Amino acid sequence: MRRFALIDLGTNTFHLLIVELDAQGGQQTLYKTKVPVKLGEGGISKGEITPTARERGLKTLAEFREIMEQQQVTVVKATATSALRNASNGPEVVRAIKEHTGIEVEIVSGAREAELIFKGVQQALQIGPKPALVMDIGGGSVEFIIGTDKGILWKKSFEIGAQRLLDKFYPDQEPSIQPAQVKALRHYLQDQLQKLTAAVLQHQPEVLIGSSGTFDTLVDMDLAQQGIVRDVEGSPEMELPLTTFQRQYKELLQMNRAERLAIPGMLAMRVDMIVVACVAIDWVLEKYNLDQMRVSAYALKEGMLAELLQQ
Repeated sequence: MRRFALIDLGTNTFHLLIVELDAQGGQQTLYKTKVPVKLGEGGISKGEITPTARERGLKTLAEFREIMEQQQVTVVKATATSALRNASNGPEVVRAIKEHTGIEVEIVSGAREAELIFKGVQQALQIGPKPALVMDIGGGSVEFIIGTDKGILWKKSFEIGAQRLLDKFYPDQEPSIQPAQVKALRHYLQDQLQKLTAAVLQHQPEVLIGSSGTFDTLVDMDLAQQGIVRDVEGSPEMELPLTTFQRQYKELLQMNRAERLAIPGMLAMRVDMIVVACVAIDWVLEKYNLDQMRVSAYALKEGMLAELLQQ
């Protein structure tokens, strides 16, 4: 038996996935968790990890270390993305993690992050022969990948993640977002995503595939409204009809923080970022005339696992 631990040190959330492989190549998920570390909070827009965020990260990874020991993990693979990638003190934080927990963290480039996300999505669903646009909204960066079942046609990571967008356009999340803030954010996306616009024009994707995170929460909110709780061990592919998303988006724009927090299916860790993330999703759907949305519960850590299994 081999037991793998995959750790994704995201800007907002740290993920841990522990999987057991048997001699026949079968796999079983033993443990899965996500913790809202908010590594980018207070420092991402200044290009640093604050001391408080650093401590939260170290504490969470020490807890992960204990869980991995209990689960008798044999292989650990940990990757860090936008917050550590762009922080002036990123290398120092990685050294502290190794010192305090023994976990070796690899800081991945934006292009590599996009590649791993696509591999994760491929484990969750059949992309098909026609180009699809994959969108993964992190706290620090947003990855866009255009691909088919044959592989990646184009990929790029943009440093416009939800924490950065909050800092820039919606710094006080207690009241509802104002129309002027939404307008400014949409203009910013128009400007920042010109390379994506050119790639969409070239490859003509017909469907948006949302990867994990915000998209998961939108699905959970939709199911909760129907009185259904999603089975986390269920299908990694989920449907989110466009009409449902558009209704959710309209409602979220009107709500203050307390109202958003009260939505059934809403995670406290997503309550602020979901607003700016939805503005970005809506902009992409409208700008590129996409009339179908699919959701993958798998993302970067499942891509890491897929790669490990191929070795």
